[in-house]
Amino acid sequence: MPAQGHMLLQTWIQPIAHRRYAIYRLCLEAGDEVTLAPVSLKTLVLGLGNDILSDDAVGLILARRLAKELSGIDGVEVRETMEMGLALLDFLVGYDAVLILDAIQTGQVPPGTLHEVDPQELGALTGRTPHFVGVGETLALGRQLGLRMPDQVTVLAVEVEDPFTLGTQMTPAVDDAVPRVMERALAVIREGLGKAAA
Repeated sequence: MPAQGHMLLQTWIQPIAHRRYAIYRLCLEAGDEVTLAPVSLKTLVLGLGNDILSDDAVGLILARRLAKELSGIDGVEVRETMEMGLALLDFLVGYDAVLILDAIQTGQVPPGTLHEVDPQELGALTGRTPHFVGVGETLALGRQLGLRMPDQVTVLAVEVEDPFTLGTQMTPAVDDAVPRVMERALAVIREGLGKAAA
């Protein structure tokens, strides 16, 4: 291959749920913009939290139960992580729609209350929730880097009572809220699939 116009091709394989892989090929050529060509994926359901900190596990538990409900449905991936902030960038790349499930403690509403927000409204949602903080900035950074970022992002955050105590049992109010939050999550997923197919 001639030195001029030499192209460096690098391939990353990112593990995703059910032993499938999203393959990203980054082509760098002198004088050209970096372009990213991801495998086409549709909707990501991303559970955030810590499963040994009582109510902080609610996002992970929701993701696990939704994974069973959504098993076999094309175009939907369900993942979970304890990462937060900019570390979520790798999870968000390549999807048309993303649903984030997490815990929050505002102290302004009863435990079990569901907060539904989009990234533009995150600043108005005050409370203790380290996991999805910075999602808006992460999306903006991804777009600046030329990565394919989701157009539709929804956060379902469950008001929790105790996200700090070491333990694997959620408080009753949060545990009781799980079926109701799952219903709303499934509705958001159906809406996201519909928009992605449009």
